[in-house]
Amino acid sequence: MGHALCVCSRGTVVIDNKRYLFIQKLGEGGFSYVDLVEGLHDGHFYALKRILCHEQQDREEAQREADMHHLFNHPNILHLVAYCLRERGAKHEAWLLLPFFKASCPEMSSSFLLPYRDLKPTNILLGDEGQPVLMDLGSMNQACIHVEGSRQALTLQDWAAQRCTISYRAPELFSVQSHCVIDERTDVWSLGCVLYAMMFGEGPYDMVFQKGDSVALAVQNQLSIPQSPRHSSALRQLLASMMTVDPQQRPHIPQLLSQLEELQPPAPGQHTTQI
Repeated sequence: MGHALCVCSRGTVVIDNKRYLFIQKLGEGGFSYVDLVEGLHDGHFYALKRILCHEQQDREEAQREADMHHLFNHPNILHLVAYCLRERGAKHEAWLLLPFFKASCPEMSSSFLLPYRDLKPTNILLGDEGQPVLMDLGSMNQACIHVEGSRQALTLQDWAAQRCTISYRAPELFSVQSHCVIDERTDVWSLGCVLYAMMFGEGPYDMVFQKGDSVALAVQNQLSIPQSPRHSSALRQLLASMMTVDPQQRPHIPQLLSQLEELQPPAPGQHTTQI
């Protein structure tokens, strides 16, 4: 979506013939940085994600992430304002200009995007009206992957190790079987981790990772869900079904949505129960 980009002055860039002023750094990852910029043409704030591309494959993956943003037009998916590729000698930087959200916090929603492969609280933003918005589409993959052979299994396992946050990664991605099917239920596990974090303030395996213990071993055991008077048995049962170690026993998305609808608060005037 446009390729014109130049640095006009200290802290100012131009993308698609529009000038943006650098405000501050928001964060950084292994190969990307996110800056807060202000559009001098409209006064709005934006998040500028800069991805370092060392090889052609890196540029292709950045382009694919931009394509994923363009593919969807949904209020719960972050839209792409502009995209360009900037040359830096033999290297490149892919620049994705995105809307800026002040809050980052998961909320319950019936419109979760699958297949995502890296669902976690920090990839879910909150809009001005509290609606959840999914960001960082770089880890999206096809809905169903048929693994045939040990070589393909190792390739998928290596990909998951690089792209899927370890404490929110499904058990089947730690040791991919040579003949298996990876489908939407892998994301259901990660979504269960997000739900757990919403209920108890941290992910079920965050502390395991922070202590340096093996998450790969921890996820092979059925999760013990703490008792709490704040949560109904129906909600705890829903979480338990999402966190089932065997992916074949987890609910598909239609089943999950049906269970979520049953947990919705009653209409005004009706008898209220715990959620």
